Amino acid sequence: MTRIIGITGGLGTGKSTVEKFLQQQQIPVWDADRAARRAVAPATPAYRAIVERFGPSILLEDGELNRAQLGASIFADPNMRHWLEALIHPQVEAEARAWLAAVSRPTVALVVPLLFEAGMTGLVTEVWVVFCTPEQQRARILSRDPLTPEAVEQRLASQWPLLEKVKRADVVLDNQGDFVQLQAQVAHYLGV
Repeated sequence: MTRIIGITGGLGTGKSTVEKFLQQQQIPVWDADRAARRAVAPATPAYRAIVERFGPSILLEDGELNRAQLGASIFADPNMRHWLEALIHPQVEAEARAWLAAVSRPTVALVVPLLFEAGMTGLVTEVWVVFCTPEQQRARILSRDPLTPEAVEQRLASQWPLLEKVKRADVVLDNQGDFVQLQAQVAHYLGV
């Protein structure tokens, strides 16, 4: 049976760092955020539904979605966010299932920030939650994303509380330290 590790955690906790280390260990990794971007690419049904709902002002000059504007809209309005998630999550899950059916390795990983929220835990054999303090989380988000503190709080509020994810985890990766400490934990739980 394939070992399917579900990597999740809150925004800014270090999921991408764990993903990079897994890839260095030759573990095939599928990323839900990239799948969500593909789901709303121009000419897709989701793209057309978004433009119909928000109007052409949601587009950049090149026809791509203005993700900053879309993010500001959906995180300010929970109903709008739920509408978008209902549009995208089934496509993301379908892509994950297809990827799992096509990959043939003893261990694989799915990086799914909304693993619990989207009800995708049934796709994995174990759940790893990447954890750090709320202060570290906020500082990391603000250092990498052009968001206001209010926008950060809206995004964090849209996800399950990190401690709730920790309670449901099979493995908790403590990312309060440095990369070497995180890497050592990942290696330990991988058994390498």
